[in-house]
Amino acid sequence: MKTINILLVLLIMFSFAANAHGDKHKGKGLFKGIDTPAAKVVLAFHEALETGNKKQARAQLADDVTIYEGGRVERSADEYVHHHMLSDMKYLEVMKSKTLEHQVTILGDTAISASRSHTQGTFKGKERDYQGMETMVLEKQNGEWKIKHIHWSN
Repeated sequence: MKTINILLVLLIMFSFAANAHGDKHKGKGLFKGIDTPAAKVVLAFHEALETGNKKQARAQLADDVTIYEGGRVERSADEYVHHHMLSDMKYLEVMKSKTLEHQVTILGDTAISASRSHTQGTFKGKERDYQGMETMVLEKQNGEWKIKHIHWSN
């Protein structure tokens, strides 16, 4: 996992450095690797959360996934399914979210997905309008890509 953390830091640093040189290259390279099998797992997970498909969402996660969000951590797929997943589904059901950029890099049996999105809507009577960021680490397990780590922030 230490190697994955180092690779993740390097990928994020490179991504920000590549996009930090003004508007000259605005829009170029913001979507990379999104047609890969690993990216399709990320997209299937998002679709499952947005449509309330619990079985599909769970199928994309490694059993020992760790999920960081809002200063909290969930340490397994079952913990996420039984605690926070349903509230995420209810939230996403009423919100509109647009992906602003999404880059997936595959390094052997590890893939890193980094994305940024814009979300708007009203939830529980409160207007929300923000940009969010998501980083996922995927691992190839028994020939299938599984989400091993998620970090959501806004």
